[in-house]
Amino acid sequence: MPKENVVVGLDIGTTKATICVGQVSEGLINIIGFSRVPNNGLRRGIVVDIEDTVSAITSALEEAERMSGVPITSAQVAIGGYHITSTVSKGVVAVSRADGEISKNDVNRVMEAARTVALPPNREILHVIPKYFTVDGQTNLAEPVGMTGIRLEVEAAVVSGSTAAIKNLSKCVNQAGLKIEEMIFSPIAAGKLLLNKKQKELGVVLIDIGGGTTSMALYESGDILHCAVIPVGSMHITNDIAIGLRTSLEIAEKVKIKYGCAVPGEISESEMINLANFDQTDNQRVERRYVAEIIHARLMEIFSLIRDELRKVGKDGMLPAGIVFTGGGSKLEGLVGLAKEELRLPAQLGETNIEIAGVVDKLDYAIYSTSVGLILNGFENQGENHNILMLDGGVIDKAKSFFKQFLP
Repeated sequence: MPKENVVVGLDIGTTKATICVGQVSEGLINIIGFSRVPNNGLRRGIVVDIEDTVSAITSALEEAERMSGVPITSAQVAIGGYHITSTVSKGVVAVSRADGEISKNDVNRVMEAARTVALPPNREILHVIPKYFTVDGQTNLAEPVGMTGIRLEVEAAVVSGSTAAIKNLSKCVNQAGLKIEEMIFSPIAAGKLLLNKKQKELGVVLIDIGGGTTSMALYESGDILHCAVIPVGSMHITNDIAIGLRTSLEIAEKVKIKYGCAVPGEISESEMINLANFDQTDNQRVERRYVAEIIHARLMEIFSLIRDELRKVGKDGMLPAGIVFTGGGSKLEGLVGLAKEELRLPAQLGETNIEIAGVVDKLDYAIYSTSVGLILNGFENQGENHNILMLDGGVIDKAKSFFKQFLP
């Protein structure tokens, strides 16, 4: 197997580190290896223990290498955490050619101008993503190359993060023996796998409910409109259950996974949970509806914070393609229905839009969507001309990804 035809996606979360190894063969992404190990080195997406984080990455790496049979030396890496923010920046340049025809060089220069947004010294730019271009007052242009004008403008979404948090995560990856090919905000990576072109055009928000945080990426007219990270995740639900039931976090997590429900009204008052099924020393019997009430209360807080973010950009209840959920926390029973009711938007669980082969029968996309999205991003950004098959019959042509140079 040619080594250059292999791309690795590494997602380091608050509760787990996941790795997926993939290659492209005849238009299909072929997953040849994956791994998932617990991680205790992050809090709310930020490294707080380098040794634990390096250990988790190393363990995941070894397992993925055994499964794939391929030595792994570099990876596409996802980054999240409450330190990630999104702002809007504008760039303006004069068209360079005498005949006024806009070239790729002009687009490169106007994107570079958009990068000059004023940031505090402790912030670092992760992505500069064009929302739309304007040529001599003609606005909302997706692709200005070849058009004629004098003045070229761009409005771009600038995603940035804490310099310290980025450097600490990079240090952990490097100490585990990996070179970072590219660092990508996690919901942007997951969106490459779970969102199709139509959804991005109409308006959609991808919500990744992780362990320590809930990340979101909002798309409209085909591009990123807004990104945010909410400092509450599924681990907080587990903590609430542990407190409410006066039991351990381990039992609380098992109760959440097996009996958790987001809508208390759908649970019979007579339905009981015997905690002795999880730990023989705990003989409590608790109402399942009570557990659902605990989960519902925390989800209402998460939805309230999501609504606040949507209001910031005037999209509260105004996204035709609605919400796409991913992440381990998205697997809660009743979550989608509750989201439809509370956020007044269509909602669904994320499903892959890419033809994927390999060991996919064992792959849980709610957990591995970011890792697989990172693989897709890696193939898009390679110099070769792979055409990756989409489920809607289209393709992703890697040769068209000339904005890569603006995504450090």
